[in-house]
Amino acid sequence: MQTTITVNGEARALDIDPRVTLLDLLRETLGLPGSKKGCDHGQCGACTVLVNGKRINACLSLAVMHDGDQVTTIEGLGTPERLHPLQQAFLTHDAFQCGYCTPGQICSALGLLAEREAGAPPPTDEEIREGMSGNICRCSAYPQIVAAIRDYAEAGK
Repeated sequence: MQTTITVNGEARALDIDPRVTLLDLLRETLGLPGSKKGCDHGQCGACTVLVNGKRINACLSLAVMHDGDQVTTIEGLGTPERLHPLQQAFLTHDAFQCGYCTPGQICSALGLLAEREAGAPPPTDEEIREGMSGNICRCSAYPQIVAAIRDYAEAGK
């Protein structure tokens, strides 16, 4: 099927099999390996990306469903030379160990914060934990992840 998806700000005209997931399109076709294939059942959050600013599990979504959509992956947020402020917060707080879940954690956190009403106060630690409950960290860096998200949110980014 002919599909046009804007990925990290670049419009991509694609001819894809209608059975291909968004995750496989990103990783295998477009060469964007940041989004990880963890469970492939939408239970771990390693594949979380932003679609039109909302977080989704890319492993559960067919790519053709996103014709005309804006998809942002971890690769679209910052560069090694100029990290996105939330990426920097994760680094500052050592909010990763193996790093496998980190791209999904960061995309999910950005989506979580975007879901809040304009002018709402930064989320509490409890609200962050609840909002991030769909993202699993097998290394158990949860306290550092919460601290990174809290500091980023409090800085008003």
